[in-house]
Amino acid sequence: MAGHSIPHFQNDGGHRVIEIGVKEFMCVGASVPFDHPHIFIDMGDDNEKVCSYCSTLYRYNPKLKASQTEPAGCIFTNQVAA
Repeated sequence: MAGHSIPHFQNDGGHRVIEIGVKEFMCVGASVPFDHPHIFIDMGDDNEKVCSYCSTLYRYNPKLKASQTEPAGCIFTNQVAA
């Protein structure tokens, strides 16, 4: 399976706000089995956007890389069985 070209974020910690370093991304909610449909979110000209499923507020922070979040640990990685 190919890797994600668009960053995917999750909110296992129930954070109200997650800062991210991209404006186009996927929100998955929380880890399985508490996830929601994986949806594409585009902030466009805005610097923040709320996920319509889990109500997480994502805020753009240009100081962060695409693979970083604040708080840390909100990157979703697809666990594939070996």
